[in-house]
Amino acid sequence: MDHQHDPRTWITTPITADLLRGALDLEWTERGLLPHRLPARARAQCADPQLARVESQPSGVRLAFRTRATALELDTVPTKTVYVGFPARPDGLYDLLVDGRLADQASVSGGDTLTIDIATRTAERHLGPIGTLRFDGLPDRLKDVEIWLPYNETTELVALRTDAPVEPAPDRGRKVWLHHGSSISHGSDAASPTTTWAALAAAAGDVELINLGLGGSALLDPFTARTLRDTPADLISVKIGINVVNQDVMRLRAFTPAVHGFLDTIREGHPDTPLLVVSPILCPVVEDTPGPSALDLTALSAGQIRFRATGDPAERASGKLTLGVIRDELARIVDQRAAGDPNLHYLDGRNLYGKADATALPLPDQLHPDAATHHHIARRFATLAFTAPGPFAP
Repeated sequence: MDHQHDPRTWITTPITADLLRGALDLEWTERGLLPHRLPARARAQCADPQLARVESQPSGVRLAFRTRATALELDTVPTKTVYVGFPARPDGLYDLLVDGRLADQASVSGGDTLTIDIATRTAERHLGPIGTLRFDGLPDRLKDVEIWLPYNETTELVALRTDAPVEPAPDRGRKVWLHHGSSISHGSDAASPTTTWAALAAAAGDVELINLGLGGSALLDPFTARTLRDTPADLISVKIGINVVNQDVMRLRAFTPAVHGFLDTIREGHPDTPLLVVSPILCPVVEDTPGPSALDLTALSAGQIRFRATGDPAERASGKLTLGVIRDELARIVDQRAAGDPNLHYLDGRNLYGKADATALPLPDQLHPDAATHHHIARRFATLAFTAPGPFAP
């Protein structure tokens, strides 16, 4: 808009760490401030472009402030991801919450474009213009405002303007829930940033979410364990398994000590914190068939995105992993460790999404839940974790 002809007085507030929640690191760029969900030391230990892309996508990251403003603008540089040969994705959504309730949603046009060619495993970035998000008609009173950033678009924050002063949102004394998982926890195919299953469950449990759901990258990496160890939290959950199978990164012999090591590292920083190990939700294509997973080319030729497992069930005898094998092993590991760790708990992911759910709410691409299923998983998790006798119950 033309601010020269706008009668109101606009105040530009520097975007600083005290206005942001859910980010573990902030990087100054030539254009603004880039929130990260892994610290710089962790990022430096892995050159995987998939990890770099998803950890910079701000799932669960939000601006949080208190103001009397009735209008606000946020300048950002989103990164739109385009896959060669696939339909264009809709622009990511920003959710505006006023006093904890969804008040508005909008998208930002412009920004950079990352074009990925799955066939050649190449990616090209094209720089684009800064975009502006505007919310108007906010209630004329002192209120808590949150702007949740798109879970699926890397977002550089450039400027925040309001028509009244802004101060950081006060600490409401809520517990901090730190969660790590795969693309499902990251938010894949949820309708908006506050309707990923983790965000919905956090709202139901009245806790502050730090979401370390990393699409395709929940691989028991030591740097992720150290990040969990070093992040202050009152409640911790780790959802382990699906990426390990889909990428076929280890056999059972490596998996078991890797899980122990992952949990050992977390316990170095959080010796008594409630720690919930969650196994994978039901995913029929890899329940009994090992990975790696790949795009189903037959479906692709018909214009559909579906995944399939490419392993042989007979390979389980040599230690290849399936979801069934992983669930059995996680349950055994937690049972073994819980004898000396009473705050360690296990949740079978099929209690969040199981056989009956797969009939009523099938996974559209065989791997990822749709928007309605995120709500379903969130309700189940809130009941099993945040409600007595769940491990996160008050």
